[in-house]
Amino acid sequence: MEYRDDMKKRMRRIEGQVRGVLRMMEEGKDCKEVVAQMSAVRSAVDRAIAIIVGTNLEHCIREEIAKGEEGDSAKVVQEAIQLLVKSR
Repeated sequence: MEYRDDMKKRMRRIEGQVRGVLRMMEEGKDCKEVVAQMSAVRSAVDRAIAIIVGTNLEHCIREEIAKGEEGDSAKVVQEAIQLLVKSR
């Protein structure tokens, strides 16, 4: 699968957030602030996962339709659901 530039940008932003959390820990910031930032990182990662799974799902279903294999769409959807469940 090819990942778009906007997804790579999103991941770089998450990387920066993680570095920021580490810096906060090194500076001895209050745990409430650290946890709040960690929660923001987790939310950003969850959104990224959802976008990747959704994009992949759409791509796979379009491929099947183009091949005339629409019956396998349910299988692809189940695989996508399993990926989302696994990510939690």
